[in-house]
This record gives sequence, structure tokens and C-alpha cells, in this order.
Amino acid sequence: MKIATFNINGIKARVNALSDWLDEASPDVALLQEIKSVDESFPGELFEEKGYYVATHGQKGFNGVAILSKHPLEDVTKGLPGDANDDQARWIEATVVGKSEAARLCCLYLPNGNPVPGPKYDYKLSWMARLQARARDLLEMEMPVVMAGDYNVIPQPEDAARPAQWADDAAMLPQTLAAYREIVNLGFTDAFRARTPGPGHYSFWDYQAGAWQKNNGIRIDHLLLSAQAADLLVDCQIDKDIRDREKPSDHVPVWIDLAL
Repeated sequence: MKIATFNINGIKARVNALSDWLDEASPDVALLQEIKSVDESFPGELFEEKGYYVATHGQKGFNGVAILSKHPLEDVTKGLPGDANDDQARWIEATVVGKSEAARLCCLYLPNGNPVPGPKYDYKLSWMARLQARARDLLEMEMPVVMAGDYNVIPQPEDAARPAQWADDAAMLPQTLAAYREIVNLGFTDAFRARTPGPGHYSFWDYQAGAWQKNNGIRIDHLLLSAQAADLLVDCQIDKDIRDREKPSDHVPVWIDLAL
């Protein structure tokens, strides 16, 4: 089962690019972030015509996450537990059943957190604490779990072309990295790093200052796998070339193949 994460940076602006990529890459499941659309305005019919079931957790103009799946979605849950007053659409999860077993798939858009210090960074850290709590509960299900999306976290210096440029950014501050490691250390595997070591692998390039042309990128889109999912990992790749197309997102898809 091919499962991809893709921050599309606005479904209205990127619908054609997303549609073309789905036709070419043909993922079984696409976990989308920053759809920037309320549920009613999301063009679900377009993707249903391509054979996808659609679940969205949208928000007008900001954030928003969605799951497109060629397999029926079961037990769809919207919103990260832990704060009933949080109205930002950043989390959706569902169960999909493959040929051999089921997996719990979670799509997330972790807060950016800038500027630092300030309330946006406080929100980022509190959201990560809630994510850690949810991750613990997911592991207790003792089934393949995938937590995928735009984490807005640069885990290691090798995940940035110019690490010093990001030293004071919320994506790379010590508190951020400590919170991220606490989640991973619960028993998750970074799917990409399980397959590909070393620097030079990125999933985001800013629109400014010729970042793409200079390959001044960062790796912030991650797929974290429970032990049961990691045992099924066949491959993990970044579809880098998508960034060079017309009207691209500043992110590119990252995908895994699980023997489900």
C-alpha cells in the first residue's frame, strides 16, 4: 500500500497540480495538509471520480487536513484530543484495511510556531505535548500506525541545506527538537531515515530567494511508523521533481510503501 503525505498549500491554487500528481503517482492513500478550505468547498467529487474516498477536516483560509483513500475509511476522527477549545484544523485520522491487515493513518499539520518567543510558539509546544499523548494511545492499539504530515520540525542538521539559517527558527529550537524526540522515542521510526541516510534530502523549499534553484531546502515532512508499521516498510521516497512544475506547492510529496 502506497501512502503519501503532501502539504499542498491551498487546494484552490493546487487542484490541477494535485490531480496530475495523483494520476501519475497513484498513491493508495494521500494525506494532505494546508488545504485552506472548509469541508463544503473541498472538491471531493473530483477525487471520488478518480476512485478515492474523501475525508476532510477543513478551515476557511488556513490549515485544514484531508485523507484521500482508494480503500474505505473507517472510524474517521477529526481534531487532536486534549484541548476542546482548539479550533484549528490540524489533525484527522482513520483506519484503512489492506489486503492482509488494517492500519491507523493519521494526517497532521503541526503548528509553525514562529515568531519565537510568543503565543504561537507556546501553542506549538502544547500541540506537540498533545501529539505525544495521542501517540501513546495509538501505540496501545498494537497495530500498524502511521503519523504523517508537515511536522514543521527539522530533526537534525543534515535535514537542512544551511542549518545555521534555521538555528533561531521554531522548527529547530532545542525545545522543539526535544519534544519531537520524545514522540519518536515512544517507539516510532522515521520512515525516510530508515531507508536513506545522509544530507541533501529535502521536502520543502521556500518560494523566496531562489531556494529551489539553489537547493536550499529542509526536510520537515515526515512519516513516523509504529513498530508494527515499520516491520512492513518496503520503501520511502521523496517526489522532489514535483517542485519544478507549474504553480507548485513549496512542499513535495513523501511516500512509503507498506506491505499491507
